[in-house]
Amino acid sequence: MDSANKSRWQVRAAAVVIFVLGFAAGSLALNVYKRWARPGESRQNRFERMLDTLQLNADQKTQVHQILGDTRAQLQAVRKESEPRVAEIRRLADERLQKVLTPEQWKQFQQERDAMRSRGRRGGPRE
Repeated sequence: MDSANKSRWQVRAAAVVIFVLGFAAGSLALNVYKRWARPGESRQNRFERMLDTLQLNADQKTQVHQILGDTRAQLQAVRKESEPRVAEIRRLADERLQKVLTPEQWKQFQQERDAMRSRGRRGGPRE
């Protein structure tokens, strides 16, 4: 087998391997999506389904809900306390950015940032 023919077979083999790996990754991602990101299902329903898989007895379920409810309330209080400081830090960062960016760049930056934040609220990655 000459080197040109051998090279063609290596390229074909590499293409097949890449295709198989891509197919496997896609299948895995679809499986994960179907398992955890059911369209229309609320966060609460997904959480309840997760608790069901733990096979908690009634007493455990009550205690877990109490613990998580207390934790949620504490976290909300911390967020409420820190909100003004976070807003101030963001305001100062905006002032500094406006000094560096042109008006067009600043407008584009704001649009991109707002888009990122809105994706975060819909369950996508947050900033």
